Amino acid sequence: RAGAARAGPGGAGRRSADVADLVRAVRQIADREADELERRVPKVLRHVAGYNLHRLLRPGASMAELLVGSEGTLAFFRRIQLRLWPVPSGRVLGVCGFPSLADALDAVPQLATLEPQAMELLDDAPLRLARENPSFRPTVEAVVDPAARSVLLVEFADGGGDAVFQGAGALARRLAELDEMVRSLGPGRSVAAVEEPAQQAAVWSVRRAALNIVMSRKGARKPVSIVEDCAVPLDRLAEYAAAVEAVFARHGTAGTWYAHASVGCLHVRPSLDMKDPADVATFRAVAEEVHDVVASLGGSHSGEHGDGILRSEFIEPVLGARLARAFREVKQAFDPDGMMNPGKVVDPPRMDDRRLFRYAPDYGPSGRLPTVLPRFVETVESCNNNGACRKLDPGVMCPSYRTTREEVDTTRGRANLLRLAMTGQLGADGLFGEAVAQALDLCVGCKACKRECPAGVDMARLKAGVLHLRRQRQGPRLRTRLFAGLPRLAPVASKAAWALDARNRSRVLAWAGERLLGVSATRALPEWSRQPFRDGELSPPPPLTDSLTSSGYRRRPVVLFGDTFNRYFEPRVLRAATAVLRASGLEPTAPATPSSDREAPRDARRPLCCGRTYISAGMLDQARTELRRTVGRLAPLVAAGMPVVGVEPSCLLTLRDEALDLVPGDDARRVAARSFLLDEYLAARPELLAEAGVAKSTSRDRSAVVHGHCHQKADGDDGATETVLGALVGMETVSVPSSCCGMAGSFGYETEHAEVSRAMGELTLFPAVRTAPDGATIVANGFSCRAQIRDGTGRRARHVAEVLAEGASATGTQRPGWCAEKRFDLGLTDPIPACEVPTQHPS
Repeated sequence: RAGAARAGPGGAGRRSADVADLVRAVRQIADREADELERRVPKVLRHVAGYNLHRLLRPGASMAELLVGSEGTLAFFRRIQLRLWPVPSGRVLGVCGFPSLADALDAVPQLATLEPQAMELLDDAPLRLARENPSFRPTVEAVVDPAARSVLLVEFADGGGDAVFQGAGALARRLAELDEMVRSLGPGRSVAAVEEPAQQAAVWSVRRAALNIVMSRKGARKPVSIVEDCAVPLDRLAEYAAAVEAVFARHGTAGTWYAHASVGCLHVRPSLDMKDPADVATFRAVAEEVHDVVASLGGSHSGEHGDGILRSEFIEPVLGARLARAFREVKQAFDPDGMMNPGKVVDPPRMDDRRLFRYAPDYGPSGRLPTVLPRFVETVESCNNNGACRKLDPGVMCPSYRTTREEVDTTRGRANLLRLAMTGQLGADGLFGEAVAQALDLCVGCKACKRECPAGVDMARLKAGVLHLRRQRQGPRLRTRLFAGLPRLAPVASKAAWALDARNRSRVLAWAGERLLGVSATRALPEWSRQPFRDGELSPPPPLTDSLTSSGYRRRPVVLFGDTFNRYFEPRVLRAATAVLRASGLEPTAPATPSSDREAPRDARRPLCCGRTYISAGMLDQARTELRRTVGRLAPLVAAGMPVVGVEPSCLLTLRDEALDLVPGDDARRVAARSFLLDEYLAARPELLAEAGVAKSTSRDRSAVVHGHCHQKADGDDGATETVLGALVGMETVSVPSSCCGMAGSFGYETEHAEVSRAMGELTLFPAVRTAPDGATIVANGFSCRAQIRDGTGRRARHVAEVLAEGASATGTQRPGWCAEKRFDLGLTDPIPACEVPTQHPS
């Protein structure tokens, strides 16, 4: 840039001369300061403070040595050539557990003699939080000793990298040496060998997410970047950690430790509330005191992340005034006009200037906020901008961003916009502004962010809160009222099924629906069943005055929670679930009748509802009404020992999620703790399917392609379907690595969303279904998912209950309780055997 800026007449020759002058000037600065560089630059494996003048003193050094790590303050790059290492042909990983952080760091110098390719640290805080995260819990529990308070991940590689061990068995021998060395260091040490590549990848994913894991900690105080980039000599690591912990303790806080033990660069962040002036003062005090410790140990205050605004101020105190002046000369030579990333390395602002903070001195939410949902502001502010929501690989996270590739459609983009809106930085409209509406428009409420966002930002919950405010001010449009009110309208609408279904066979009616309601004419609406599921098909609940073992049932009763969608559109799913439960030695019963006169007579006759449609529409008052009625009916049965089993993930899991916010209390907590999806209930109780006679031999030659429901994945139990179909039934299952199918309740039926809904399906789901073998069973537990698959691929997907019912029917082992006189289409290949019902419940 400097050469181009000064070029003028003379063209390339003039520019070459300018570049030569620039190179000569910079090398003269380095030569002049050689003695000071030798004296002041730390002799550690990681050091990037200031500019790399010391590297230019090496024989044959290129000017690229100076530009690397210059943080955009000297030049921008049009082309970069990288020096690569070959990919290792094999790896082994040792997960070494230690009783304390000090014990782990004491071991680092000795373990480094084994020449590992990587040695990374995780202390107790990220380990503990990872155990609480459904994405990471299985991995941590599988490889980390429960007694360990710090872990070193030690990897050896064969065929590439810094450390190469050739020959058969070399890696295994090195792993054995590691095990012997760790155990010789004292009691309480352990080593878990991880040799399977998939499990190694899972372990490393925990390490890579360490920062985001610790940032998910609840409360006003969050781990803050102050001294997270210091590097010290390996033999001083334990001494350094003890001194830093003492600094934190003096200031009434504590830190979390992770990162690169093998090179002495440990990332540590104390927890502070950066809205609190006292903690802002601590912010600076910690920086000054820890940097003094680092300097005394011969370390660097900027190990690998650069100086930026946070550390540039400390270049002069740590490296001295002479080198600080030299860095200013380098900056002047390259960028005399100060255009390139000003305020970094040279002439920086104070690191505690609150005008530069995310939370400025006058920061604070203003205007109307959705108080109906607790922790709204805290959830918005918990976004730490880590960018995990920008992932494009197949998985759960944010299908709208994967479709549009727009930052505003990421969880991070939406959270930042909500924060700006609720603090008045987007104008007086706040959360009612058009920018907020547009940002939330493509959020499908899949809850992937609740699971995969390391900070746990549940955007579906935030969207419901914002929509609630907007509905209170503006009221919902007719289409919203119809879709949201489906649970209340369905009992009446189902009686006119023939008339409503005519819309799917008439272009005129479809066109009219699009013009009048905004329901896409290109979508076929779900067809109403002529025989909807009735609670009368279930046994009534046992008298709660009796114990469950003395209630007259020969089998243990469970409550079957019938959702609106499967009840009125695909009742075969609920009937299949009824058959499977009865075949498993259980007695599916209807929810209790009203125990008081608080319910209106019309509501008392209406099936229970989870309120999901109202939540998605932001009609939270109506959702609370439904949930209060549902929890009130289920709570006495749960208290008597009966579990609640459902088949629709979005509905059943509402009882475990939003119900706790909308109808808080002991009853809601008890119902949440005892509510299960059919597949997860059976997967945890394999003896039940054995009881049902769902034998592996009946399904051994069959395969299933499984699309997991996004809410079930978000809840952390997305493997239950594969478990019951695979381990228990014997089907070969292939899981589609898909996020939300794109239908998302009413989203895919809305005219303005139909196209993007199909695009979401095309990301992963549709291709996987289209390429599935003709004989494979497509399994999707979500009602909307099955509709999307049918619309996008023409193939019929089935609920896991249907597949299990078919297996149970094929063995001819149906248990008493399924009345042969009431036959319905279950989609089974064989008729259900005749049976008897309990005589004390003639219904």
